[in-house]
Amino acid sequence: MPEKNLITVICTANVCRSPMGAALLKHAIDAEPDPIKSIEVVSAGVSAFNGDAASVNSIKAAKNVGLDIAEHKSQALTQAMIDTSFAVLCMTESHRMLMEYQFKKTTPHIYLFRELMQPGQDIEIPDPYGMNLVAYETCRDSMVEAIPSILDFLRREYK
Repeated sequence: MPEKNLITVICTANVCRSPMGAALLKHAIDAEPDPIKSIEVVSAGVSAFNGDAASVNSIKAAKNVGLDIAEHKSQALTQAMIDTSFAVLCMTESHRMLMEYQFKKTTPHIYLFRELMQPGQDIEIPDPYGMNLVAYETCRDSMVEAIPSILDFLRREYK
């Protein structure tokens, strides 16, 4: 198993997109054989406060597909997270740029959540903050669509 056994999913405040993305990815990873199923998945925010709950609509959107993120507490991205991450998955290019500006790049695997999909797809996941449940479900579904490409990447690269 690789020394870096973590995937960090990041967004802005770690209350909408990244908690859903981390839960969806962890659910998919749990169904994989070893060594992939041993990967831990966490979420963080590039501008997050520590200890905020996931947004109500993020909790509902996750619950509607059988995932429980009700106990989620936000956390700010740290250098230690990046240092121990096999991969970091961002929601937008601005998250990746902020992360690379604020922290040392200690993993070569820094991607947008949808970047590993076939070319021609939208690769950014817009922030649904303050919008209705449908916007959160659309956000969630755009992450679900990306999960197979992330798993394919892990099957190739995580040795």
